[in-house]
Amino acid sequence: MNTIIKNIRLTSHQLSEHKFDTPKELISWMGAIQAQDFTMAKWAIAIRLKSCTEQEVEDAFNRGDFLRTHIMRPTWHFVSSEDIRWLLKLTGDRIKLAWKYAKDLKIEEQDLIKCYRLLEKTLRDNNHQTKEEIAKLFEQGGLGATPRHIYHFMMWAEAEGIICSGSLKGEKQTYALLDERAPQSKDISKDEALAKLARRYLMSHSPATLQDFIWWSGLTIRDCRHAFGLIEDELIKDYFDSTELYIHNTYKDNIPLEDEILHFLPAYDEYLISYKNRTNVLDLKHYPKAFNNYGTFKPVILYNGHVMGNWKSKGTDLDVTFWHDKFKPNKKLLTQAEMKLKHYKKATDK
Repeated sequence: MNTIIKNIRLTSHQLSEHKFDTPKELISWMGAIQAQDFTMAKWAIAIRLKSCTEQEVEDAFNRGDFLRTHIMRPTWHFVSSEDIRWLLKLTGDRIKLAWKYAKDLKIEEQDLIKCYRLLEKTLRDNNHQTKEEIAKLFEQGGLGATPRHIYHFMMWAEAEGIICSGSLKGEKQTYALLDERAPQSKDISKDEALAKLARRYLMSHSPATLQDFIWWSGLTIRDCRHAFGLIEDELIKDYFDSTELYIHNTYKDNIPLEDEILHFLPAYDEYLISYKNRTNVLDLKHYPKAFNNYGTFKPVILYNGHVMGNWKSKGTDLDVTFWHDKFKPNKKLLTQAEMKLKHYKKATDK
């Protein structure tokens, strides 16, 4: 059963076969991709596409094909520009609730209104600004401008659907007005949104538990349970070590691996971070080598669906470490994985 779990997960994550050509198509399929580390998140996209360079990912980002914002839990995620509005409507209140604890900042409703008006005036006509540039404007406008103030203001402005990511200024992130970056879309009901998000998650993350979806989405237990119920006829239930797993019926047939698969997964990759329980693909004793108790995830090596080691770039070379002394990796697979990473970076390094 564990092999079946890994085979399905490799397929659903687009790691054993690649259906999509563009970042936008992939991100829409995944529902959202964690983007806490921007550099690593770009690689998380490219590794799942048929062929893609870092420059192509950045070009799509700068065009606004996909956006980077706080959309779930809350943390940074990439999300399709066509999905951001219904997702924000579904998750925005949860994002704001997560930041109500910052009472010591003494931010009042009038401060938020002033912040929103200042952002709308400043960012108008695609005048994308960095966080540092916005902090100066806030200070001049009499708003708090400490890092915590800025983070709080910008988080709420994102949750309200006022701002999102803009195009890069060199290597720096910027903010832009959502109305100028994302098309207006047809309003959908909460049930439609819940069903759509659950479907996206299970089509791209099967097999998974209800607790996994609760963790990934940041929604309430009640909403997540209801979301699964809304698409119940699309799901297959199974058990592994007494744990109830849900599999989208796209994967109703056993999916054998035709070839060995080795990937250099980026830090914070969805393959690990989007599940509450990761023991199906990562030995418990190796958890500290993949992530720590503070939520920092490291780049890892994936072999046939199981996390087996770490990697990091050292100039033009790679430093590769496997955790199992007796494991002898296929040198051809290592070379192929390294060549994929070099191809991805080639346009940027010129």
